[in-house]
Amino acid sequence: MVKKDQNKIGFDNTKYLEEQTAAILQRVNRFNHKLYLEFGGKILYDYHAARVLPGFDPNVKMRLLQKLKDKIDVILCIHAGAIERKKIRADFGITYDVDALKTIDDFRDWGIDIQAIVITRYDNQLPAMTFKNKLERNGIRVYTHRFTKGYPSDIDMIVSDEGYGANEYIETTRPIVVVTGPGPGSGKLATCLSNLFHEYKNGVKAGYAKFETFPIWNLPLNHKVNVAYEAATVDLKDDVLIDHHHMEAYNIKTVNYNRDIEAFPLVKKILEKITGEESIYQSPTDMGVNRAAAGIIDDAVIQEASHQEIIRRYFRCAVEYAMGLVDRDTLNRAELILDKINARVEDRNVVKPARKASVDAEKEGKGNDGIYCGAAIELKDGTIITGKNSPLMHASSSLIINTAKHLAGLPREMHLLPKNMIDSLTYLKREILKGKMISLDLEETIIVLGISAISNPAAQLAVDKLMDLQNCEVHLTHIPTPGDEAGFRKLHVNLTCDPEFSSKSLFLRE
Repeated sequence: MVKKDQNKIGFDNTKYLEEQTAAILQRVNRFNHKLYLEFGGKILYDYHAARVLPGFDPNVKMRLLQKLKDKIDVILCIHAGAIERKKIRADFGITYDVDALKTIDDFRDWGIDIQAIVITRYDNQLPAMTFKNKLERNGIRVYTHRFTKGYPSDIDMIVSDEGYGANEYIETTRPIVVVTGPGPGSGKLATCLSNLFHEYKNGVKAGYAKFETFPIWNLPLNHKVNVAYEAATVDLKDDVLIDHHHMEAYNIKTVNYNRDIEAFPLVKKILEKITGEESIYQSPTDMGVNRAAAGIIDDAVIQEASHQEIIRRYFRCAVEYAMGLVDRDTLNRAELILDKINARVEDRNVVKPARKASVDAEKEGKGNDGIYCGAAIELKDGTIITGKNSPLMHASSSLIINTAKHLAGLPREMHLLPKNMIDSLTYLKREILKGKMISLDLEETIIVLGISAISNPAAQLAVDKLMDLQNCEVHLTHIPTPGDEAGFRKLHVNLTCDPEFSSKSLFLRE
């Protein structure tokens, strides 16, 4: 296969950081006392942005906050329903409540304390109460906000002591209040507006704005980076549309997403009711602070990266449909987004090699329990490596061992995992833990490889090469087991898979 450069950069962090910081400070200066800045998207570990904007630092927004740290307080919102449903943050494989705890720790590591946690749409749900108790017993201030009375139609009720006024005021002292959350629907806007209501009652003329990354308002409607946003929010049914409010006010074509466009007239009325003045905003685009386009230095690189992300999102949706997590309409929507950019799943370079490896495993009779799995990885130089499952190893494990050997310059036929160690582990899984699947998953394989490195210099060479896999593309022909998924997550690869289960058992004990 012809090798190609996978390290092309399309985004300049420094330029983006300078322009976004200046835009935020300019927005603060439009208000006399305080700005509530709702953060759309993730502040830390924004891997979606890093994938569609090659060169984007996943933590660049935190670097921006560090520059402003003497001017900011931070409020973290989490929806009580997300806690109750155990909603998952896919890139970490953890629930939103656990992600909130991680976020608190991560902010501290960056030298920024989170002022308060707000549990939104709180209705005494037991999981939310447990979460609240856990935080408070660790010395963290927790507020609870219930569903706003009168929302969305009765403006007089919403902006009253029975509406926003029923929510406890969240105390802050600095001029910029950053309001964030683990994901969409966290209640960030309601929290901003609720505190804004209290500020005006206390004589403080505060303002509101929204820190945005996607969609990028000054890129074309069907630019692939904006279509990738639609793919990422397929479960929310977000559509990127022309912001007709902005067009009517300024005769300038910009884009925004449907929820913000639809909600704008209501938000504008609420702001005007709270402040008693005509709003400075004529459109949802006005409300946003988004200089992401300024960081784009190679549009072709961005377009191709977004094309690939749309395919990855389709695979994720197809798997979620197979697992019963989304409905058929959501999968149909993901398919339509693929069609919108004339994409095929085979445009992802690792798909065909993985499927061929599965066919080869079947021809060789090297599967496990009648299931033949294939896996493929594309390295940064474009090289494709494959792996197959067997009674000894999952396809994921075979793939990573083969890849580590290739990168370390070791012969493919060399054994890196000691037989006695494998035998001991399989005995433990089969005889002691009574597992049905005794072949090694990826997480187990990495551990055995690490132990082997103590006495085997070749294994140490292979271990040292694992860090080179970060951000490489991987595809599996079957849904990974928890151990495979955890292993790939620790290696920080971009993983997709076909919506096929890796076992005939409905209940798989490992």
